[in-house]
Amino acid sequence: MSDVRHPFAAMKLGFMSPARVRRILRAAARTRVLVIGDVMLDQFIWGCVTRISPEAPVPVVDFERESFMPGGAANVARNLTALKASADLLGVIARDEAGKKLAGLLEEQHVHCDGLLQHFDRTTSVKTRIIAHQQQVVRIDRETRAELDEVAIQRLMEIFTQKLPAADAVIVGDYGKGVVTQPLLDQIKRLSRERGIWVSLDPKPVHKLDLSHLSLITPNRKEAFELAGVNEGRTRIANPLHDAGLLHVAEKLLRELQPALLLITLGDQGLLLCQRGQKPFHIPTLAREVFDVSGAGDTVIASFTLAIAAGASPLEAAIFSNHAAGGVVGKVGTATVAPEELLASFKRERG
Repeated sequence: MSDVRHPFAAMKLGFMSPARVRRILRAAARTRVLVIGDVMLDQFIWGCVTRISPEAPVPVVDFERESFMPGGAANVARNLTALKASADLLGVIARDEAGKKLAGLLEEQHVHCDGLLQHFDRTTSVKTRIIAHQQQVVRIDRETRAELDEVAIQRLMEIFTQKLPAADAVIVGDYGKGVVTQPLLDQIKRLSRERGIWVSLDPKPVHKLDLSHLSLITPNRKEAFELAGVNEGRTRIANPLHDAGLLHVAEKLLRELQPALLLITLGDQGLLLCQRGQKPFHIPTLAREVFDVSGAGDTVIASFTLAIAAGASPLEAAIFSNHAAGGVVGKVGTATVAPEELLASFKRERG
């Protein structure tokens, strides 16, 4: 990467004043974001383990309770409304109990769902996680992965076109379940570019799409290497800024896909913010305890995009989203962070 001095080098690493965070949150509450992509229902079965099955060397989970939460692109939308933004969700569910349950949860969380289409030939994606003693034991997936048909794609684009003029940003949630097709993505990029509207995308490398010229791409480390077509290897350097393999991948993605910004999520190592012509900026994680990383990527793309739409700089948005992600991984299950929790995180850091 270029050795250009980073324009935000004078800012204390990972620090923003609570007053600045309040201003971003106030502006975020006046922001409208369109979320389009694969929606799903997350089911959690909670229990405890006291014995091993006599039938096989597996734990026996004694059932205690179950809970349901929006997942995938629906979780992105839920993260936005948790931060008091307005979110319109566009996607597909089936005419089944899971679809009905998901729609009900989204309405409770103030997500606009008139762009959520019911499809006769698909199954609503359900991910069932069995949790014992705060740890995930196993996950069961029930879903349709076939590419969405042209009629449904056209209907989604009609709704998207109607809603776009009132939007401040767009988030595309591709989880490889068939809703995000190349024709759909091409139209999203073209229409958004014509209006100068920001488009963020969380990629799924197994789903081969042209991801060029987006505003933001947010792969995790493994996805970044896969997108770049580079073997990740087994060596992970403690300081990402000294990780030659990671920096090579970031430079390759910036050169080939030409996003305005590339944000690589690094789990317990935090975030790496990359932009053409500038040195990458590493923001260490703020998570004090990590109970569950389910949905953390959804929180990152939602909070980063929301901060940008609210007037934050790229570095401010990365710091903002790092605090948001630090809040959700400290909770079990796909979670969100409220404005007061986020603000308290910045106050703790200052103290």
